[in-house]
Amino acid sequence: METELLNDLATDLPDGVRLQRATTTIRAAFSCDAVGLLMLDDNNTLHLVAASGLAHEALGRRFVVGQHPRFATILSQRDPTWFDPGSVLPDPYDGLLDDRKGSPLPVHDCLGLALYHQDRPWGIMTLDALTTGTFDEAARHRLRRLGLILQAAVRVSNLERETRQLRQLGSSQQGIERIGEASEILGHSEAIQSLLHELDLVADSDLPILLLGETGVGKELFARRLHRHSRRSQQTMIQVNCAALPESLAESELFGHVKGAFSGATSDRPGRFEAAQGGTLFLDEVGELPLSLQAKLLRVLQNGEIQRLGTDQTIKTDVRIIAATNRDLKANTQAGLFRADLYHRLSVYPIPIPPLRERGRDVQILAGHFLEFNRARLGLRGVRLSYAAEQALQQYPWPGNVRELEHVISRAALKMLSRGASRDQVLTIEAELLDLDIVPAIGENQRESAASLGAGGLPAAAGQPLGLADIPLLRTTVDTCQQQAIHQALIAADGNWAQAAKALGLDASNLHKLAKRLGMKKRIETFSPGAHPT
Repeated sequence: METELLNDLATDLPDGVRLQRATTTIRAAFSCDAVGLLMLDDNNTLHLVAASGLAHEALGRRFVVGQHPRFATILSQRDPTWFDPGSVLPDPYDGLLDDRKGSPLPVHDCLGLALYHQDRPWGIMTLDALTTGTFDEAARHRLRRLGLILQAAVRVSNLERETRQLRQLGSSQQGIERIGEASEILGHSEAIQSLLHELDLVADSDLPILLLGETGVGKELFARRLHRHSRRSQQTMIQVNCAALPESLAESELFGHVKGAFSGATSDRPGRFEAAQGGTLFLDEVGELPLSLQAKLLRVLQNGEIQRLGTDQTIKTDVRIIAATNRDLKANTQAGLFRADLYHRLSVYPIPIPPLRERGRDVQILAGHFLEFNRARLGLRGVRLSYAAEQALQQYPWPGNVRELEHVISRAALKMLSRGASRDQVLTIEAELLDLDIVPAIGENQRESAASLGAGGLPAAAGQPLGLADIPLLRTTVDTCQQQAIHQALIAADGNWAQAAKALGLDASNLHKLAKRLGMKKRIETFSPGAHPT
């Protein structure tokens, strides 16, 4: 085992791979059920940067050291810490081992080691087993010997990461992060990692950025990351919710005013542009700005100057603009709802943010994060998802994205307590507590029924001519046609709402809204010609 770890130290490996290989190697060498490498951040919180044998949701959890006495004990001493199977200290991993049986098995044998970088606590390595007696005195001595190699692996990973960042930032120390540093944005999917890489490349420029994404995808978090990685990170980022700006006060809020500019203006007041001087101005929901204010904002972006309301004096501005919207601004410009010239000014570099349904197993990582938050908030020993609940989370289309997932997990945890669950037990959330409408897989009989429909969603074989009294209202006919078109698209897309929306030429969020208005449930049922989907 020592040879494998040393060989990895001498090999150029991508971020995270070196540490992941170390956890896998140690798990095999100690014949245990799980190994985790957790890093300590500035908020005295541990989070996993590499793991083997732990449930996927554990990667999203944040363990506050003060709330987990076992982790605090490991960090308090240099030598390996072994916990007697009869220890009364709660184990943070109870129910989180990837046993593939969906049952909350308790951990019976635990061993941990504090790791140091530059003589400061970096984090801990944990080894867990379901079999009592796995970690004897010899195992503890062996882990003590391996601690130096593990700390070297951490040091090499940090140095490689810092070297790459220095190269990108032109030898500036600003913005350097340690490997695995806690981030507000969680996810390991290709979609999110590709997006984060793109954000980091454009962050250091002063180009205006337009973040595009559905409601609830976390556009504010991505804006904050852009600012944090920019050359303006030491200055302020000011956020403006354009949807909440009353039209009568919007100009004053953005550009400021002087005393006497309007009734109630008893003193000079700087606006958001001045507050963000030298930093970043984040215009959230920019598509909601009234047209009158759009023209004034455009002049500011063109000239780099503002005028406080009530004066002709100009003030030079040095502000980086990040805007965000859940609207299709390009379509809005064609409809006359948004100025085309302002759209082109804001969208110098548009960045679409993927919805949660396109992020694969990130759903479980985010769910783990919200589960740990609710465990601490509600004073629970532990809370986890059953296998069926994990599958339900993966199948649901998440029209409300990450925000909806947070609410679903919080609601489910509260439901368990309201039904008499004990806070002293490791609680398992079952699928029915999530209260999700899932579109089941489409069977062959449903595909055949779809094929029997004509292009307009009507039966291919026309019936007898209708009399005037039998003619339905036009609105009813249109609604029926839309229901059937959505039904067919979902069948063809195997129940995937995003693909169905693309086939219909609609935005996914708009498709969900239309289906809701039409009274369609999020499921597909077999129907015969003349029947209507529900």
